Amino acid sequence: MRPDPVVPTTPAGTGTWLHGIVPASVAGALAPVTGLADTPVRVVRGSGLAAVFSAVPLDEYGEQPLRRNLENLGWLERTARAHHRVVDVLARTGPVVPARLATVHTDERRLAVLLHDRRADLTATLARLAGHQEWGVKGYVLPGGPPPADGGATPPRTAVGGAGKPAVDAGGAGTPTVDPGGAAAPAVDAGGPGTPTASGTGAGAAYLRRRRAQLRARETGQQAAAHSAAAVHTELAGYAAQARRHTPQDSRLSGEPHPMALNGAYLVPVEGLAGFRAVVAALATRHPALRLELTGPWPPYSFIVEQPGS
Repeated sequence: MRPDPVVPTTPAGTGTWLHGIVPASVAGALAPVTGLADTPVRVVRGSGLAAVFSAVPLDEYGEQPLRRNLENLGWLERTARAHHRVVDVLARTGPVVPARLATVHTDERRLAVLLHDRRADLTATLARLAGHQEWGVKGYVLPGGPPPADGGATPPRTAVGGAGKPAVDAGGAGTPTVDPGGAAAPAVDAGGPGTPTASGTGAGAAYLRRRRAQLRARETGQQAAAHSAAAVHTELAGYAAQARRHTPQDSRLSGEPHPMALNGAYLVPVEGLAGFRAVVAALATRHPALRLELTGPWPPYSFIVEQPGS
């Protein structure tokens, strides 16, 4: 069986930026939406499916120009936002198989071939996604768990002497000299990499004991947060059709000052969303080491095995 015939509607020098695949019936109900290049999105139908795309100039979106533009962060951000905006509209209309960013074909006939060649798996994926939404749950480690990397401890106050003169804590009579390696220095027991231990008395020994306690508290807090994150994800997965645990985002990307211990994605039946929300709220109470954040709904990016055009 050959692909359904398609008469190209885009002018010469124009390509097709694919946003996603939807059932043909959904495409008919799609509200007007602006895609890339400030033009309305278009649709190619075939094999009971529809490919939603933007007509884009190849002198900007062709293979070589596109490769250069993808290295331009400003261009990439604008384009990615426009692409996601279209995919988000599709996801709110019905099931959608989102296309990978920067999936560009030379004309509409190539899209018809794609719909024909991948009809079986695209149809199965759309059926699996129907009636579901992707929701995210992020878990941030609350203050009071792991302390800052520097431990927050204040080292003993010292004054720097002249050449050959040891540093001295100006603490008055009876205060031991803090001179690393010197005869009067407090005894230090190397208790393992990165874990200072100390015996004796005085400001230096007290500081090392505080530091050791803080490192232990930090390790305990990290273990508690990791355990809570695993427990939360396992329970939420039981309320979802599918679940994925992504790598936690760096604070520079998340915009949060506290470290992320959980970055989960869950494909939730629409009819079970209220129950899923209630479970997230209950888990937040049961796991005080984490601040849970529910985000969504999102297009089902996390649950596409093979994106169209890839």
